[in-house]
Amino acid sequence: MNAVGCFFLHFFHLIPFFLASYSSGGDRQRFELESKHMGTTFRIVLYATDRSTAKKAADAAFARVAELDGIMSDYKKDSELMQLCKKFEHTVGEPVKVSRELFFVLQKAEEMSKRSEGAFDVTVGPVVQLWRLARRTQELPDAKELAAARAKVGYQKVKLDPTQLTVQLLTTGMQLDLGGIAKGYAADEALRVLRDQFGIRQALVAASGDITCGDPPPGHDGWIVAIAPISKNQKPRTLKLANAAVSTSGDLEQFVEIGGVRYSHILDPKTGLGLTGRRSVTVIAPQGITADSMTKAVSVLPVDAALKLVEATPGAACYIVVLDAQERPVVTASQRFAQYEVK
Repeated sequence: MNAVGCFFLHFFHLIPFFLASYSSGGDRQRFELESKHMGTTFRIVLYATDRSTAKKAADAAFARVAELDGIMSDYKKDSELMQLCKKFEHTVGEPVKVSRELFFVLQKAEEMSKRSEGAFDVTVGPVVQLWRLARRTQELPDAKELAAARAKVGYQKVKLDPTQLTVQLLTTGMQLDLGGIAKGYAADEALRVLRDQFGIRQALVAASGDITCGDPPPGHDGWIVAIAPISKNQKPRTLKLANAAVSTSGDLEQFVEIGGVRYSHILDPKTGLGLTGRRSVTVIAPQGITADSMTKAVSVLPVDAALKLVEATPGAACYIVVLDAQERPVVTASQRFAQYEVK
């Protein structure tokens, strides 16, 4: 395979490898830079005329990611998201005006929640907190605590006003968690900064299992991305992407085993439980924010419902791998997946 840049998408770890050395396209050279944000490493690959320009552009893109982290983090107590939730901790108060960025992501989250019938839901925060503890203690959440947390979950309990850019949480103690959508949006925004502020269109932004691609490298018609197999019985799949995004979710590394049952870090918002069984989901979409959120919905939904969701989304495709009782991979791909796959 002759490719300027090839990336190995391994669930929540992105391991880059290159099948050709650093190359140039005319007066453009290839540069790779990285910075840690949102609990992971953001990596930017871009083509620019010189290193100074590349660094200046990448620094601006990373600064944008850091800004969004400060808005949307559920780990930082002073983030805009956490301050919003705090206002409704003990009482359902008046709607709160939020930043354009936070409202946009909450609006996109609501759209995905409706389209997936709640399989994707950013109000799952109270349950996520319990499962973070379960992973540390190796014990299932207390039944009463889980029930109380589930009572605070439901995307219908978030009221958005697009005219005023306000948010109101309709149940006290709600906790919003944007972990399943924010990185995809941040990758989109980083790519936008490179394009709009510096005129750099041939670029790729990778944030662990989320990758957003701009125009392809010079002399090529796409960026090459390889999806790691879920089992030894499966070969890696290779994708070719341009002006598109890809996201992969799975439980290869992020899981907890309790009482002989393996629970994924991906939760079903309706049950409050971590998914069981072994599944890897890859979603391709025009934007990172869509690919990131849809991969969580596809992970939760039955395969038939997941395919229906993907097929109804223009430009989207998915690749689902489920291990059966004998740990043999059962593969399902949407109709459009083949157009992105390198044979």
